[in-house]
Amino acid sequence: MAKQPKVFIDGEAGTTGLQIRERLSDGIDVEVISIAPEKRKDAEARLDMMRAADVIILCLPDDAAREAVSLADNLGDNAPRIIDASSAHRTADDWTYGFAELVGGHADQIQNARRVTNPGCYPTGGIALIRPLVDAGLIPSDFGISVNAVSGYSGGGRSMIEAYEAGTAEPFELYGLGLSHKHVPELMRYSGLTRRPIFVPSVGNFRQGMLVSIPLHLDLLPGKPSLRDLELALTKHYDGSTIVSVVHEPLETVGQRIGAVALNGTDKIELFVFGSETQKQAVLLARLDNLGKGAAGAAVQNLKLMFGL
Repeated sequence: MAKQPKVFIDGEAGTTGLQIRERLSDGIDVEVISIAPEKRKDAEARLDMMRAADVIILCLPDDAAREAVSLADNLGDNAPRIIDASSAHRTADDWTYGFAELVGGHADQIQNARRVTNPGCYPTGGIALIRPLVDAGLIPSDFGISVNAVSGYSGGGRSMIEAYEAGTAEPFELYGLGLSHKHVPELMRYSGLTRRPIFVPSVGNFRQGMLVSIPLHLDLLPGKPSLRDLELALTKHYDGSTIVSVVHEPLETVGQRIGAVALNGTDKIELFVFGSETQKQAVLLARLDNLGKGAAGAAVQNLKLMFGL
C-alpha cells in the first residue's frame, strides 16, 4: 500500500487555506500536518514542518510565498514538492502551471512536477475560454481581446472581506483601471495571446462566485466563425473532462441573463457561448466559484494529480 502523503498548508488560517483543509478532510487519503499557531512565523519551526511533509501548499501573500520557497530550498534534495496558491510564480519558467485542462497532456506534467503554481481565479476563466479557440485557429494570437470579470468579495483578501461584511464597502466596484493588474501576464501567457489583452476586473457584494466574459466581433475574426464553431471548438477541447463543461443553453432558456453563484461550493467551471448571428457578435462566458476551481479546488486537484490520488 502506498504511503499516505503528508501535506503542510503554510498559511492554513487564511481563506484559501481553510478551504483547502476542508476539502482534504472529505475522504482524500492524505495526512495534513499543522504548525502550532504561535509558531506560524518561526522559520525554524516551519522548516521542520517542510522537512516532515511530502508537499507544502503555500497560501500566503506573494512575498511570503517567495520566502517560503527559499526556506524550502535549504533542504536541498530533501525539499518537499510545492503547490503555490499565490501569484508569485505563475509566469516563472521553472514552475508548472496548475491548470490541468490547459492542453492535452498537461495533467501529466503536473503529475510529474516538483513545483506547481496555482492559476489565478480570473485567469482560470479567461484562459479556459481563449486558449482552445487560439489553438483551433479561430482567434489569432495577436487579436485584440477584452476580458471583463466580476468576483465575490472573498477573493479580495482580509481587508476587502472585512469591509464588505461590515457594510462599509461599495456594493459594486471596478478596479485595476490602470490596466496593469498582476493577472494580465499570466492571462496572456497561458491563453496563447501575443497581444496584451484588456482586463477589467470588478467585485460585487456577494461572498463568492465569478463570471468572466469576453465579447467578440465575429466578422473581425479571420475565418468569421459562427457561434456554433466557437462552441464546438470548446466542446472538443474539454471532451472527457469532469471539471470543465461547455453548457449548451440557448438564451431563451437562461432568460438572457446569468448569475454568478450557481457553482458555489463546487470545483467545476462552466463555459457558455452566447450572441447573435444576425449582429455577428458573441459573448464567451465562464462561470466558477472563485474559491473552488479558482483557488482551493484547483490546489486540491493538482495535489491529487501529483500523488495519484
